[in-house]
Amino acid sequence: MADYTNQWVYKGNVFDSDDIGNHYGFVYRITNNTTGKSYIGRKYFVQKRKPKGGKRRVTSESNWKKYYGSSEELKQDIGSYGRDNFRREILSLHSTIGKTNYEETRQLFLNDVLTEKLTDGTPAYYNSNILGRYYRKDYF
Repeated sequence: MADYTNQWVYKGNVFDSDDIGNHYGFVYRITNNTTGKSYIGRKYFVQKRKPKGGKRRVTSESNWKKYYGSSEELKQDIGSYGRDNFRREILSLHSTIGKTNYEETRQLFLNDVLTEKLTDGTPAYYNSNILGRYYRKDYF
């Protein structure tokens, strides 16, 4: 049973720490249930950091359970609509950093995150760029 609110869902099931296994990270979609607008991103299950005064880097579980993406627009909408109005789904799991990063980029292009529109003509995705190289403002 998940020990956090508004759980991540993978293939229809709640995803928790016990399900991580040998996976390093995941690609996800967060959807605003009110507007239908989505965000695609990636997150790693682990973080490596050097403790204050320590000599070696320590690996621990990241904040993936509480994570809601890096988009400022998405964060503002979460503040306005509330976390419970967003669906968080894991699209795919990956065993390495490289595979996680590649799949995120692939999904961003496959889903046309820079050009897709909702029925009212507004952007369908919160994503404003891909790789810091391709920007929604140039295509939308």
